[in-house]
Amino acid sequence: MNCALELPSFISFPQLKTLHLALVTFLDDDSTQKLLTSCPVLQELIILDCEWMNLKHIVVSIPTLKSFTIDDLPYFGSADELNGCEIKIDAANLTFLNYTGCLLNEIVLSNLPSLVNAHVCVPLLGKRQKEIAYRAVKVLRGLHSVKSMRMSTDSLLDQLPSFQNLTSLELSMLIEKHIIQKVINFLQFTPNLESLAFFQGSNPHVRCDEEDWNLKPVPNCFLSCLKSVNLHNFHGNYEEMCMLKYLLKNALVLERLNIFCSKSPSGDSKKQKEVVDQLDMVPRASTSCVIMFL
Repeated sequence: MNCALELPSFISFPQLKTLHLALVTFLDDDSTQKLLTSCPVLQELIILDCEWMNLKHIVVSIPTLKSFTIDDLPYFGSADELNGCEIKIDAANLTFLNYTGCLLNEIVLSNLPSLVNAHVCVPLLGKRQKEIAYRAVKVLRGLHSVKSMRMSTDSLLDQLPSFQNLTSLELSMLIEKHIIQKVINFLQFTPNLESLAFFQGSNPHVRCDEEDWNLKPVPNCFLSCLKSVNLHNFHGNYEEMCMLKYLLKNALVLERLNIFCSKSPSGDSKKQKEVVDQLDMVPRASTSCVIMFL
C-alpha cells in the first residue's frame, strides 16, 4: 500500500544529490513541484511505483540532474484511462533516462541535449493501445539523439525518426519470426548501429519454416557498420538458429557473434558443437566473423 507524501510548508535540500521515491502517493501539483525545486544540485532521481492520479502537470527541471528513472505504476486506475499527469522533463545535463510504464501519465521530453543512454519499456495494454502507441512515439522522437538504447517489443513502433547517433541497441524480447521482422523494420531507422543485443532467447514451442526467415529489406547497418551481436539466454532452439543464420548471411562487416548460453543442456559442450557445426555450413557475408560461446 502506498503512503501519502505530506510535506511541510518549507523544505530545502541544498546538498542532496540522490533522491529515491518508492510507493508514494503524490497529493497535489504544488507540493510535488516544491519537492523537486528544493533539490538544486540533485544528480540522480528514481521514482518507483508511485501514484500520480492527484496531479495534472509536473516539470522536472533540475540543471544538475544526470540520471532519471521512472517506473510508472500501471494500475493506479484503469489501464484504459489516459487522463493521468503530464510529466515534462527539461534537464540539459541529463545523460541517462529509464522509463518503464504504460504511459497512462504522458511523458514530455524537452531540452535533453546531453542524453546519451535511454531504456524504454512500454507494454501496450488495455483497449486504448493506439493512444498509448502515439504517446510512445512522442517519447521515442524525444530520444532521437541517444547513442545507446534498451527497448522492449512493444516499443518497436512505426512513424519513428531516424536514430542517426544510435550505435548500441539492446532488445528485451523473445526471438520469434514476427518479432524479428519488427526489429528489422526498426533497424531501418538506425543507419549507424554497431552493436545489437538480444536478452530473452526464444520460445521453444514456436517453430516456422527456415524460408520464412528471408526477412526484407536488409537494414543498411547490416551492410556497413554492425560489428557485434550478443545473444543471451541461448537454448539452441530452432528459432534462435534461424536468426543466427540470418545474421551470418546478411551482416557484411560483423566481427563478433557472442552467444551466452542458458543454464540448461544447451550450455553443454556437445550441444555447442552441434550448433557450431550447423553454423559452419552457413555461407557468411563477413569472412572475419568470430563466434564465441560465453
